[in-house]
Amino acid sequence: MKCFVTGATGFIGNNLVNKLISKGYEVNVLVRSTKAKKLFKNEKITVFTGDLHNTEIIDKAMKSCDVVFHMAAYANIWSKDKTLAFRTNVLGTKNILEAALKNEIKKVVFTSSAATLPPSKEKEDVDESFPLPAIYLTDYEITKKEAEQLCIDYYKKGLDVVVVKPPRVFGPGYLNKSNSVTIMIKYYLKGTWRIIPGDGSQIGSYVFIDDIVQGHLLAMQKGTPGENYILGGNNVSYNEFFNILAKVSGKKQFMVHFPLPLMMGISKFEFFMAETFGKKPLITPPWVKRYLQNRPLSSQKAIKELTYAITPLPEAIQKTIDWLKTNN
Repeated sequence: MKCFVTGATGFIGNNLVNKLISKGYEVNVLVRSTKAKKLFKNEKITVFTGDLHNTEIIDKAMKSCDVVFHMAAYANIWSKDKTLAFRTNVLGTKNILEAALKNEIKKVVFTSSAATLPPSKEKEDVDESFPLPAIYLTDYEITKKEAEQLCIDYYKKGLDVVVVKPPRVFGPGYLNKSNSVTIMIKYYLKGTWRIIPGDGSQIGSYVFIDDIVQGHLLAMQKGTPGENYILGGNNVSYNEFFNILAKVSGKKQFMVHFPLPLMMGISKFEFFMAETFGKKPLITPPWVKRYLQNRPLSSQKAIKELTYAITPLPEAIQKTIDWLKTNN
């Protein structure tokens, strides 16, 4: 079987490509830079240079493929170009879906985000039956929701497409913005991360990278066309996460709770500097609000229909720490 993968240079994408190769699949990958070719030296990987708007390259890369994993996305918290998120996450996704329909691809797995789901007001686990919010805080959420709607539209046109929604993913792999939880763990171990947002009671879903990769493969094999699946993990608060991290690592660091007014003040200043001088912000007000929402998730649909499994958080953190020690 041959697969086409976008976003193969990202945290999840690169782990997925490695898994596909280990299972004997041939993989075509789309990369934006010729420098990225250095990352793919396996004889079973064919590299195509282009972006999500190079429709001719996309069409060429998809030919003879059976499955498409569309993972490429724009997820930065701020950009000078206010159209970049829409052009990448919506128009880019449309180009992929159109090419998949044209090339009669057997299965498309689109990686969206749990960010499109509503926050939980009563700290109950959110599942796929919850209505999507009418209003979102960030361009990332807005454009991911629009891309999900495109998947529904193309499913109605006859394309076998499944949507998966991962939350806060961590574990071995590239230490980039998509792997920020692992970066946080790394700095905690060094003693340079001491911050807990707000009072630390806000709940999030933390999922190990191996589970997400396996979830993508299961969605390819068993996912019902037109359906979406939450690939969640362990639902814990910030306080609980750092308590588990301290216990697993054997390092009890002194942590400081960052009050909401202070976080908002800093984020507003960062946003002002970004808009005025083009300086990339560390955080913006909408993202502060997101981090202080409760976002527990239910993965029961994926567990039941895909046989999805979740690694216990202590085990996942231990594996991540072991990898960090080995890879410095």
